[in-house]
Amino acid sequence: MTGGLGFIGSHLAIELVELGAEVTILDALIPGLGGNPYNVREIADVVRVQEGDLRDTERLAELVKGQNYVFNLAGQTNHVGSMRDPELDLDINCRAQLCLLEACRAHNPDARIVFAASRQQYGRPQTLPVTEDHPVSPVDVNGINLCAGEAYHLLYDRVYDLHGASLRLTNVYGPHLALAAGGQGFVSVFIRLALEGRTIAVYGDGSQVRDFMYVSDAVDAFLAVAAADGRHGEAFNAGGPAPESVRHVAELCQRNARRGGSVEVVPWPPEHEQIDVGSIYLDSSRLSAQTGWCPSVGLDEGMRRTFEFYEAHGDAYLN
Repeated sequence: MTGGLGFIGSHLAIELVELGAEVTILDALIPGLGGNPYNVREIADVVRVQEGDLRDTERLAELVKGQNYVFNLAGQTNHVGSMRDPELDLDINCRAQLCLLEACRAHNPDARIVFAASRQQYGRPQTLPVTEDHPVSPVDVNGINLCAGEAYHLLYDRVYDLHGASLRLTNVYGPHLALAAGGQGFVSVFIRLALEGRTIAVYGDGSQVRDFMYVSDAVDAFLAVAAADGRHGEAFNAGGPAPESVRHVAELCQRNARRGGSVEVVPWPPEHEQIDVGSIYLDSSRLSAQTGWCPSVGLDEGMRRTFEFYEAHGDAYLN
């Protein structure tokens, strides 16, 4: 598993261990990208953790050998950051992905590979909800590079029969979000501000809607795609139960934090407004029809679990 010390990857690693799998984690622990050894403290004695970069091709060749499944969650998701440093985003989200696929092609062509993509690839939606047939038209460098990373996986499936699939994830939230790091999505910012008793600033009027998926549902989606016979060479949407306004999410964070913080709407900062996609939420019916997966944790319950976790473990994520 790549990126296994990060937010979603660590939850996936824990679930795999509980299912009896032997898990190897590769994580570069690049500052600001969310990797945190604390995330896997509960399974540290039964997983193999390797600190390393996907671009280290010699080391990667040894690590992919003998793996039945490769869950590829390594990457960076900072949209504004990708505009400030597009070459870094290109290197992490494109070149590194090719290195992994080449290693699998040469040393483990039978492995099933599941890539973590994003609904950001669609850009500003033309119709709602967004299906997999919607055109991809990213509004930032990060989205373009995610499109390329996904396309590499599907190309290698088609040309080299590498059994690759991609999950286009919506806004995922829950325990293990890197609250102290920038570029982890606006939900992580809202959670941090609420826990600190500070005002949450919502850009625009806050009426734009998104769908939100609790992290355990994201884990189930990865497992469903990996286990489904013949379901490869495709990209699948993985969305949340129901769309909610951004302002409602901010208010829900403040209620769960119980720190007395408020919510206010503010004008868009120019660098954020230029790459905002407005209201967007996903249609996950293809994934549900082909694997039986569907999200099961509603936003209220998911936020309750999230804030309970940070009440107990906040020091490991806020500092």
